[in-house]
Amino acid sequence: MESNEIEKTSDITIRVSLDKERVPTRIEWSATDMHQGGKMDECKAMAVALFDKEHRDTLRIDLWTKEMQVQEMDRFMYQILRSLSQTYLRATQNKDMAEELAKFAHYFGEKTEIIPK
Repeated sequence: MESNEIEKTSDITIRVSLDKERVPTRIEWSATDMHQGGKMDECKAMAVALFDKEHRDTLRIDLWTKEMQVQEMDRFMYQILRSLSQTYLRATQNKDMAEELAKFAHYFGEKTEIIPK
């Protein structure tokens, strides 16, 4: 039987620096289990999806910095799509749909030239 008792918590911190037009210029993140002393790692883009328990709807935060190149965004999206197929398989055990999503990720990777045809 599973227990709902909390054994440990971890905080994830995201810091977004904006210019005067409110466009992200820097994105940093950290997790309490990641670094000592509050060190944060920098990234060029982030995509966070949260499933709201009460409303049963997905909330999203998608941000990228000015320096993010289109080719980097293509690679970022390809990697997200590929990892979503793996996440979906682990969560649902629906191999057929996970494979279909993986096929689309592969197609996307070829079309954006992230992976060779």
